[in-house]
Amino acid sequence: MPVTLTLPRTVVELAKREAEKLGLTLDELFVEIVTRSLDPVDRAKKYVEASKDLLEQAKKELVEGNLRQAAEKLWGAAALAIKAHAYRKEGKRLSSHRELWEYKGRVVEDLGEWVRDAWAHVNNMHTCFYEGWCTREDVETALQQIERLVRGVEARVKNRE
Repeated sequence: MPVTLTLPRTVVELAKREAEKLGLTLDELFVEIVTRSLDPVDRAKKYVEASKDLLEQAKKELVEGNLRQAAEKLWGAAALAIKAHAYRKEGKRLSSHRELWEYKGRVVEDLGEWVRDAWAHVNNMHTCFYEGWCTREDVETALQQIERLVRGVEARVKNRE
């Protein structure tokens, strides 16, 4: 469930710059900061919860016709799901797009080859956010693939308790 947080403009601008520098969305940056003191298992669980919240926000943005924002939320949901998998399986923190790309192969090994297709859709959404070229159908298809990815990772996180 999305929550509105009011922060001073200077703090928001600083957070945006920091997120951009780290290759994160603001949502990802916030999750990184507030979960950093948790152990890897609890952190993975919180990442999955945040990922599911971002999926819901993406659906809302899609209904409202805001494709770029839906795309950004989908990218964030998928990135957090991949990070959750890494924390749960290896206690490993992924901190760059390159690490996400590389680790995606581990998720493929765990969940199946379909993850490659889901990852292609994830990256289309990342491009869509910046370029704005995607169609409603592109976002809807990506949503289905990314939901599957999040559910798959969630099952792995829960089953390893």
